[in-house]
Formats: sequence, C-alpha cells, structure tokens
Amino acid sequence: MYDATFKIIIFGDGGCGKTTLTQRFLTNLFVPDQTMTIGVDFEVKSLTVDEQKVKLQIWDFGGEERFRFLLPTYVRGARGGLFLYDITNFSSIAHIDDWLSVIQKEIRAEDLFPIIVVGGKADLVESREVSSAEGIKIAKRRRGTVKGFIETSSKTGENVEKTFEALTRLMLDEAK
Repeated sequence: MYDATFKIIIFGDGGCGKTTLTQRFLTNLFVPDQTMTIGVDFEVKSLTVDEQKVKLQIWDFGGEERFRFLLPTYVRGARGGLFLYDITNFSSIAHIDDWLSVIQKEIRAEDLFPIIVVGGKADLVESREVSSAEGIKIAKRRRGTVKGFIETSSKTGENVEKTFEALTRLMLDEAK
C-alpha cells in the first residue's frame, strides 16, 4: 500500500543523460552506452520519503527535437518534473525556456507542479561549460516554475537518490 503515487517527467535535450540518470536511480548501476530514447520510456520505482511510501511513475522523454511534440500528451497527469541539462554542453541549459514553455501550456495555473533543474555529468568537471553558479542563477530566474537546483553524476551516483527524493518531498508537501 502506498501513501502516494506520482507521475513525474524527465525532460531536456538529447544526450544530457536522462536515461542514464533514470537507470542509475532504478538499478544503482551506471550504463554508459545507453541507446537514444525513441519517444518516451516508462519506469516505476517505490521509495520511502519522510516515512511515506511513494510510487514514482517515471516518464523519460527523448530529447531530440522531433519527439518534442509527444511531451504535451504525457505532461497531463504528471505532478512534477526534472529538467536535465549537461554541464559540459551550454546549449542544453540554454534551451530551458523552450522546454518549460511546452510544459506550462499543459499545466493549469492552479496545478502544483514542482520542477528541479538538474545539472548532469557532474563528474566531468574538466569539460564543464556551465558553472554551478550559472546553473543556480538560471534556475532562480525561473523561480515561479522551478523549485530547486542540483548537480548529479550518474557515473558516480552523486546526488541521484537525493534528486528523486527532493522532487518527491516537494510533491508530497504540495499534496497536503
């Protein structure tokens, strides 16, 4: 029996590590050679946050421009999201407003829909194009929509669990 079930979406440009992040969260394994997500993938995982048992239905969207038309359909019924960008690719965070506009068209003003900005590939510090400070600044500028910022590494596992727990905690708080 679950205290809550939440549908969440993971979105962002292709190649940012959305599928790798999801797989790391589900299995605690790093699979470096993921194939490109065609359209959308769906996964389920249970976790306990603040003594509440929660089931997450995770929808991982293909980041290629040609799949973006699918996003509005799957946003419906979702309760939160992770916008993932690659810290080694500035253009992946530069597209945040394109992604957020697609989502905001589907979310009603009264819907509570927390989004966390996630900088992926944090282990690749020597190739970094987006500083943590810049990522935080970009997230803060979208304060009405974005509720947090974190950097993760699917390779090392750094902050992967913490990211999903933080989003779950925000959704639980807003469900009260």
